[in-house]
Amino acid sequence: MALSNITIPFAILLIFSLSCYVVCSNEIQASFIHCLSKHISLQKSFPTSLYTPNNTSFSSILNSTAYNLRYLLPSVEKPQLIFIPSHESHVQTTVICAKKHGIQLRFRSGGHDYEGVSYASEMGDPFVILDLSKLRSVTVDIDDNSAWVEAGATTGEFYYRISEHSKVHGFPAGLCTSLGIGGHITGGAYGSMMRKYGLGVDNVIDVQLVDPTGKILDRKSMGEDLFWAVKGGGGGSFGVILAWKVKLVPVPDTVTTFTVPRTLEQGLTKLLYKWQQVADKLDEDLFIRVEFMPGTRPNTTEKTVQALFNALYLGSTTQLMQIMGNNFPELELTYKDCNEMSWIESVVYIGGYPTGTSPEVLLQGMPLSRNYFKAKSDFVREPIPNTGLEGLWKKLLEAEGYYLMIWNPYGGMMSRIPESNTPFPHRKGTIYKIQYVVAWKDGENSESKNMAWIRDLYDYMEPYVSKNPREAYVNYRDLDLGINKEGDVNVNEARAWGLKYFKNNFDRLVKIKTKFDPENFFRHEQSIPPLPSHNKKIKKDEIFHYHKVGKHYKEHGC
Repeated sequence: MALSNITIPFAILLIFSLSCYVVCSNEIQASFIHCLSKHISLQKSFPTSLYTPNNTSFSSILNSTAYNLRYLLPSVEKPQLIFIPSHESHVQTTVICAKKHGIQLRFRSGGHDYEGVSYASEMGDPFVILDLSKLRSVTVDIDDNSAWVEAGATTGEFYYRISEHSKVHGFPAGLCTSLGIGGHITGGAYGSMMRKYGLGVDNVIDVQLVDPTGKILDRKSMGEDLFWAVKGGGGGSFGVILAWKVKLVPVPDTVTTFTVPRTLEQGLTKLLYKWQQVADKLDEDLFIRVEFMPGTRPNTTEKTVQALFNALYLGSTTQLMQIMGNNFPELELTYKDCNEMSWIESVVYIGGYPTGTSPEVLLQGMPLSRNYFKAKSDFVREPIPNTGLEGLWKKLLEAEGYYLMIWNPYGGMMSRIPESNTPFPHRKGTIYKIQYVVAWKDGENSESKNMAWIRDLYDYMEPYVSKNPREAYVNYRDLDLGINKEGDVNVNEARAWGLKYFKNNFDRLVKIKTKFDPENFFRHEQSIPPLPSHNKKIKKDEIFHYHKVGKHYKEHGC
């Protein structure tokens, strides 16, 4: 017998928790569920869902928003329990109970974290997933030019709700429409309006967060230090984000998009060299990114590199053509290439949906595809010379898996915001950001060769990208850069990846972590560590308990 996989009210959860004591030998599940039932049964009765590995729906719930299939393989440690709250008080109780019973807590809003740290673990501790997918309300206040959006809402869903209230308001966050807004903003949240309005974090007004004691804090009660830290300091380090209050930005009635393909045989190398000269200097209403992917030469089966110049312009086609003619005539953009549409329609277009897809598709909140993949990132401050590009094409043509490389232009507002304004430091002087991805379909069979390929590509690019540190984007989390070792909080080791993500802001993040979560309750493979002198309690007293229950689980799990 196992816990039911149906939705159950907390008024009767205690009955199920007691049955777990009888049926399961797993003290972690039993004690945690008992704690939940004890606390929540005293509150208003809200329906919620709770799943253990014995539930028939456990795997489907775990997989539902897991974007990287590498972290669903049988060899990856699975959670003890998945808890889907439907009220903020349930989140508070989860934090209280997890801390009381020494259980590591992982929480996810959209599941897009590239290394799966919100739903998997490489640290060895038994853990519970807090899935925020039911906390997804959006409240738009057009008169105030603001909105509250709960953590479980996707970016696409948020954009759609804004468009229901106004056709001339938007929000400058992610291009991918299935991102959970809770975690997305914690890393920065860049999108196609970043050159005009900055990042999502640059437009945050307030936040609701559950701290390590289970209290709900807002900007006023948490203070400006913690408010600064959660706006770009990475997810999973300071608390559970419940909701963001953000500033809406003006968008025109009509925007223009285009996608222009070019291959190596069509002069891509020279075209890319010119793009690097102008991408960050163009009118800030214009965002032209470049997506690279495998292609074939015309009328052959020979491989080539194909690039798509994909753009959003906050204005009309006529205005766009003037800008392109003056600054980037080499692309040979034509009126036929351009599409005028509303801003919400451009969200669908840039999100990769087929032309003519209704904006209602944004309410589905699902990614267009899921794969086994590995990703890495870089920031470029000097144009890569033609010789460097030629070597890059050679590396791409050697790929056996499906690769995707994306260059996103900076400049505009991104250059005017100081590095210290938020933990996200990649500002003035950055021409563009690179995302590298390699994906495959056959799980572990192709993993080693594809991982080796992307690491080799990353090594090749070292001379051409930012240095001291070689910067990286925290929302493209990369565990190759280093991980926190279980039971050993080492700030010096964490600096290996911390400086890449946050540069000089890393030390301030560590101080804030030490003040607000000195016992390092909120932690994962690349969470911000507290200073060691403030972490003695968890290292000496609690780590023994974590390993004790972890050992019991591995030997006697139900």
